[in-house]
Amino acid sequence: MSGTLTAGGEVAVRLVKAGRTKVTYPALVLADDGTHAVVRAPWAGDAARDFGFVRFETGDVFTEHYWRDRWYAVKEVRTADGVLKGWYCDVTRPAGIAPNGLVVEDLDLDLWVSADGTSVLRLDEDEFADSGLESRDPAAAAKAREALDELETLARAGGLEGLLG
Repeated sequence: MSGTLTAGGEVAVRLVKAGRTKVTYPALVLADDGTHAVVRAPWAGDAARDFGFVRFETGDVFTEHYWRDRWYAVKEVRTADGVLKGWYCDVTRPAGIAPNGLVVEDLDLDLWVSADGTSVLRLDEDEFADSGLESRDPAAAAKAREALDELETLARAGGLEGLLG
């Protein structure tokens, strides 16, 4: 899967987990330099979802950063009126471009960073352990763990803004 996305155009973002499509939603392409693609989309859930540390709801806007050479995606989350909630980071295989859009494979590990940077939470490590990736693809499992560690280090060392450009 290769190619670049056209800024100003619409693309379908398809998140895949365990070989199945988890969700597909439309997004506006903001930029794509061939390695780092940035899209913007409204919250794709049918209803609000309260994680305890953040609540995603109708009207929230996600500015999503995907890389073709990194094992994660970073999503800046804002309310409908522009107030920053924080960053939700998905550990993924590097993103790909397919004829029908942007394709990202979720590897279960996640990181949440609050808007003020005081809360940095590693998420879903139990799901990752239960996924079987360690035995199916040990190299990918190692890359996933390294990606989560890298994101956490960046978040604790002053935030993710530098990564996002």
